[in-house]
Amino acid sequence: MEILSRQEYIQEVYKYLGKQTIIVLTGQRRVGKSYVLLDLKRELSLNSLNNVIFIDKEKKAWKEIKTDSDLNDYIDARIDSTRTNFILIDEVQEITDFENSLRNYRTEHGVEIIVTGSNAETLSGDLSNKLGGRHHEIYVQSLCYLDFLRFHSLTDSDQSLQKFIEVGGLPGLRLYDLEDLDVVRTYSEDVLNTALMKDIILKHKIRNASFLYNLVKFLADNTGKLISATSISKYMKGRKEAVSTDLVLRYIKYLNDAYIIHKVERFEIHGKRLLESNDKYYFEDVGIRNTQTLVGRDKDIEKVIENIVYQQLVHNGYKVQVGQLQAGEIDFVCTKGTSRIYVQASYLIAGEETREREFGALKKIKDNYPKYVISMTPLVTKTDDDGIIHLSLREFLASGF
Repeated sequence: MEILSRQEYIQEVYKYLGKQTIIVLTGQRRVGKSYVLLDLKRELSLNSLNNVIFIDKEKKAWKEIKTDSDLNDYIDARIDSTRTNFILIDEVQEITDFENSLRNYRTEHGVEIIVTGSNAETLSGDLSNKLGGRHHEIYVQSLCYLDFLRFHSLTDSDQSLQKFIEVGGLPGLRLYDLEDLDVVRTYSEDVLNTALMKDIILKHKIRNASFLYNLVKFLADNTGKLISATSISKYMKGRKEAVSTDLVLRYIKYLNDAYIIHKVERFEIHGKRLLESNDKYYFEDVGIRNTQTLVGRDKDIEKVIENIVYQQLVHNGYKVQVGQLQAGEIDFVCTKGTSRIYVQASYLIAGEETREREFGALKKIKDNYPKYVISMTPLVTKTDDDGIIHLSLREFLASGF
């Protein structure tokens, strides 16, 4: 199958070559890490001075590589001292004690290591401990809107945006008819179930799998709402399912480590400090999120839009937090280096009450950082309301700020 290049990730890899740093492509299962690695393999192989050693642990051709010792034997048999050796390993966490092998090759002259993995705890924790932090993580996201258009040969339109809102950005959907929502939904559910089983249930020997699945549904229903472990525990108790706050926190961490959800902390704007307890949660892919709710998009469109805006802000390189004012809440406080912007996400700005809620909160912030409202209000392209820019969701996703 033709590989559609995602050059932003390839270029990020190139920045860290030649620095004796292990490069790790991380992200939820089935967001396209393997194809980024394959694309990188294709590019590197075009240069005769490169020797590419490629391993895909999800393919039977490499099933005999089970331990670090097996990995060493495989690499040693193929390494070429006369060329630059690129060791590319897909789903490296499937190899027991892989860190020992990577540590050995990291400092070898003429060796570059790029791997993929689907669990933040395994990759960050074990690699940091055994390599002294000498690795760089590149977070690969589900498709952004522009990549969604490119992968499905669509033009930028309201209809294309509606399709993106409904099905999300899993690259594997390219093989399916997006109009067949039953098939699309089944594919997205299968991706979620695989991630839950391999990266959480089996890895952490989960006993209460039913609660894990119920927790995912709860977080889907409450996307973008401030949530505490205590409130989840009380909710489950009301449904005759007794779970402790410690268990809630542990399972949320597992979901976060598997990149299925993302925790966003609160930030007190005037006090400039992080607040404890309540956080917001967004899904890596809105299509997966949508499979976990029973309501139609017309009833939870605000949540989906907020999730999409969050993911696009991260894609644009911002560190994102929830803004807290004494008088209310700002959806997103976004920082990049020393710059900051404030963003409100809404469905429709149709009346004065909604306008006051979205614009009024931003007006209460007494600093000079840029402020934006992003919505699907018809006919809005880019307007200025007393220094606050109102952008259409489509324009934001296609062109940024």
